[in-house]
Amino acid sequence: MENHQTDAPEVETALSTEMLEELDNMLEAMRERAEEIPQWEFCDGFLTALICTRRDIPTAEWLPMLLGDGEALEVAEGQPLPKLEAFDSEAQQARFLELVALRMDEVRAQLDTEIKSLEDQAAFQPEVMDTRGALLMLPEAERAELEDEEVPSLGQVWALGFMFVVENWAEEWAAPRDKEAAQWLDAAMEFIVNLTEDDDGEATLNLYDEDGPASTSQERLDAFGEAVWAVYDLRQLWRSMGPRVEAVVKGEQPGRNDPCSCGSGKKFKKCCGA
Repeated sequence: MENHQTDAPEVETALSTEMLEELDNMLEAMRERAEEIPQWEFCDGFLTALICTRRDIPTAEWLPMLLGDGEALEVAEGQPLPKLEAFDSEAQQARFLELVALRMDEVRAQLDTEIKSLEDQAAFQPEVMDTRGALLMLPEAERAELEDEEVPSLGQVWALGFMFVVENWAEEWAAPRDKEAAQWLDAAMEFIVNLTEDDDGEATLNLYDEDGPASTSQERLDAFGEAVWAVYDLRQLWRSMGPRVEAVVKGEQPGRNDPCSCGSGKKFKKCCGA
């Protein structure tokens, strides 16, 4: 999946600066009511992974995983989603989902458009910030106050959000039976996982302000680009394979210690026979 070529059309950003600020303020307010509410960068990685997941995960399933206790919401047919504790009102939850839908539609369109280069205007652009670069731009007194805090590397929080989905819907990210497809998956996932690690290279760039003090290594920037291409590959891989088909066991079932007939590679007793 090295060739991503076509004449990419121009696209507008789905979320304006004002909308992104609204989301940041909304998430900040939620932290006063609920624990472990993530930053928008984490959310963007999470949403991107949902789009790349083999199964279409319903909102009632992913919303509480992102902002609640992880338990899927019970929704009667034709009824609205129950309000999560993190939101102060149903209107706030509805607005959050409205903004998220705009972003997810944008990401789908970007990933489904073949491009020549990540510089193309139609290319997928993760919502990431050079936090280290921004910190270095602060006055010395303000930097001193944050000296003991752990500052993430470029794209690290985004990648952690992506992997949060992979880990919590592991069955949808299990390696396919086709050996070539499985290798394809492993190679793409490695680029995402690499981005969850710290940038230990020599800082030569500041992506927050090109005239600012160096905060990010060239190796990290290259790794970020590789991870973006990997997202394209993951989206294409699962779309080409379609949803997982649950195995229907007919006739005699395999023994408890035999390989499961669904092709998972696990023993029957640890899989469909559990």
